[in-house]
Amino acid sequence: MYWNGHGMSGWGWFAMSLSSVFLILLIVAVVLLVVHTAGRGSVGRQDDPAAPSAEQLLAERFALGEVDDEEYERRLATLRRHRPGRTGR
Repeated sequence: MYWNGHGMSGWGWFAMSLSSVFLILLIVAVVLLVVHTAGRGSVGRQDDPAAPSAEQLLAERFALGEVDDEEYERRLATLRRHRPGRTGR
């Protein structure tokens, strides 16, 4: 076989194969990185206006009967004491 007008043998084939494998691995790594970061999207983001607040989630659990009224009041008071943006406790 000829590559660029020169005969290729021995180490030349190895180097060409190794560089091809490296290029494929690099492309796969970039694609996986993009998919991984794009998959996170807005999940768990606090500034997403469509995401329910912690108080709304607690109220929903109370409405479903997952927490009783005492636990609901205790957790609600805790959430209100530790709101983001408040400096003191």
